[in-house]
Amino acid sequence: MTPTLRWLLLAVLWLFAPGPAAAHDMPGEMRVHAFVRVEGERLRVLVRVPLALTLNLDLPKHGNGYLDLAQAEQRLPDAIQAIAKDMRFFEDGQALLLADGQARISLPSDKSFQRYEAALATTSTRLPPGTDVFWNQGYLDARLDYRIAAANGSFAVDFAISPALADRLKFDLRLVGADGTVRAFEFPTGSGLIALDPRWHQAAWSFVKSGFAHILGGPDHLLFLLCLIVPFRRLSWYLVGVVSAFTVAHATTLIAAAYGWVPSGEWFPPLVETLIALSILYMAAENVLRPNLERRWMITALFGLVHGFGFSFALSNEMQFAGEHLLLSLLAFNVGIELGQLLALSIAWPLLAWAMSRPALNPKVIVALISASVGHTAWHWAGERYDALMAVPWPAADMAGLARAASLALVLLAIWLLRRAWQRRGGPARRPQQP
Repeated sequence: MTPTLRWLLLAVLWLFAPGPAAAHDMPGEMRVHAFVRVEGERLRVLVRVPLALTLNLDLPKHGNGYLDLAQAEQRLPDAIQAIAKDMRFFEDGQALLLADGQARISLPSDKSFQRYEAALATTSTRLPPGTDVFWNQGYLDARLDYRIAAANGSFAVDFAISPALADRLKFDLRLVGADGTVRAFEFPTGSGLIALDPRWHQAAWSFVKSGFAHILGGPDHLLFLLCLIVPFRRLSWYLVGVVSAFTVAHATTLIAAAYGWVPSGEWFPPLVETLIALSILYMAAENVLRPNLERRWMITALFGLVHGFGFSFALSNEMQFAGEHLLLSLLAFNVGIELGQLLALSIAWPLLAWAMSRPALNPKVIVALISASVGHTAWHWAGERYDALMAVPWPAADMAGLARAASLALVLLAIWLLRRAWQRRGGPARRPQQP
């Protein structure tokens, strides 16, 4: 391998390679719960914070770590200000000012935050001074009132309590409408400004950014695209059609999944992830043996349907932020994906085109080396994801056997496709190899 070819291979693989896995040094999970409701000229927030997150308040203690509730009452105004500082609310982009607040200590067994009315009543009472509450096993409950300009304003929240715990601290927020309907949100601390009832342009822009970030952070989709384009030696309308087939296919299944028109069993996500790995493996193997560019758009469309389900899993937790703009948000997410694809391809394509044009470099060798490296990664992914698929608890004993049979069928299908590609290796192509 020449130095030029070696550096080219490293550059392309670096662009499409998976990033390092996120570390999870602190096990477990904590949650902050909140209700938000517009009441007249104020935004009322009821929030429950685990006492383990209030160490900086240094609440008075006695005995073996129990809170001195009588003395702790004097520190509750500071607690209210601390919560308001780390959980800011906005109206039409303007930060709201805290008008009034009230707080109390609650027992770990208190269930009042299951309903808005019960939570509101709880924040207006106090525990008896002699109640034993261990310093990190109860809750700090608070009522925060903010003055607002209009009841129909666009409200948002920036939740930044302990951003260092973003991997284990979640915020459960329920927006209570005037008619009593509840819209639930869940997101980690440090997520930035979240619109609670977004306008159409806010939802669209949010999902464009989400789709863009997802495609660039999803190495399996990028590696599939790399294998898809690497045999092509020049830009053409046929190549545009191949990429468009992938786009239309994954957009179709993504929208179908968002509307609930797909299986909901635990087996479905690991099955899709396994199929995605096999799609990359097949495309890489075909490139190494003999790329069939004539029918590539058909294979790409088929695999695009599978990749669309994979996109839907990443999107499922974000649909809570779409508000009343579900279809618009889905389309915006697809736009973000396409922008990310265009960025990745605009970087990779000039490198590949330059390498293919060098007299000293054999284009077939470049295609084979890149595809073999991608296939090696996809092979390991397929094994790991198959193990995860087999570990899923099935609703009935015979379903496990059905899953194994389906997995075997997929392996046999992959072998058959590879065999067909191998048979075509020695014969002349029916169409020029470069559409």
